Amino acid sequence: MMEKYEILERLDLSQLTPGSAIRYRMRIIENGIGQSVNLPLMTARGLGDGPVLGITALVHGNELNGLKVVQDLFKIIDPKKLNGTLIAVPVVNVPAALQLDRRFSDGVDLNRIMPGKAHGNESDVYAHRFMDRVVKEFDYLIDLHTASFGRANSFYVRADLSNEMNREMALLQQPEIILNNAGADGTLRSAAAELGIQAITVEVGNPNRFQRGMIRSGVEGIINVMVNLGMIDKPLTVAETPPVLCRSSFWMYTDKGGILEVKPDLTDEVEKGEEIALLRNVYGDVVARYNAPQSGIVIGKSTQPLGQSGSRIIHIGIPDSSL
Repeated sequence: MMEKYEILERLDLSQLTPGSAIRYRMRIIENGIGQSVNLPLMTARGLGDGPVLGITALVHGNELNGLKVVQDLFKIIDPKKLNGTLIAVPVVNVPAALQLDRRFSDGVDLNRIMPGKAHGNESDVYAHRFMDRVVKEFDYLIDLHTASFGRANSFYVRADLSNEMNREMALLQQPEIILNNAGADGTLRSAAAELGIQAITVEVGNPNRFQRGMIRSGVEGIINVMVNLGMIDKPLTVAETPPVLCRSSFWMYTDKGGILEVKPDLTDEVEKGEEIALLRNVYGDVVARYNAPQSGIVIGKSTQPLGQSGSRIIHIGIPDSSL
């Protein structure tokens, strides 16, 4: 089957035909021999009025679950039964995705420099044009991520729980954990929030793979938000177990190099003082033991056995029932 799409210079919502789903390629930068680096876009414009919901994936080029979430979502959205507009960017960081790498081609993490600069280095310009030509059209944003290389994540959400709509969007994902986080400078979420866009980050499992259960959860969470916004008419999916709300979180790191064994599993509760990891030397002798400095819940963990001093061990969230 021949792939069909239109070429754009920027997203113009007024050009989207009501009741249609259209694929685009957007010229965003040029490479060293003048060829366009094109951003893929998937759009669905409803027959009825409603908000613009943006879905972004692969801001980091190795976070593949988000790509499949977008693909599966568009298989079940009928634009003739849609109110408002759904805009998805299945691959934000095209240069990184082509290399199956986390960072942009100049070695910069795109999710630390948003909204970029009109006149800057390669990643600055790319980030700026992405924000200016696509993201600023959104009313709401769900930014899909996964863990990085050598790590595993629970299905969790980062959101500003003091913002009522952020809170609602986060709860509608039916995640295992919600981390209260206002958003760090430089992230896509924080840059979108600066534009008045209601934005959350959804962590959909592990890197460089498709995880069927995580992908299904990602799709269901987006569908729930669309139902809540009046974009589609479907029943809400309700999880059997409510998420654990965390007021903060922290990573633990090794102080030596060696072979790491992390004991708890994702979403396990750990007690203060509990041994959570062992570090062995190349001969198998235990050279360090690591204990939890606080009680909490495991949001993420290292899956990479070999590491030098300063390697990540475990990501612990601090639950707070008052949130």
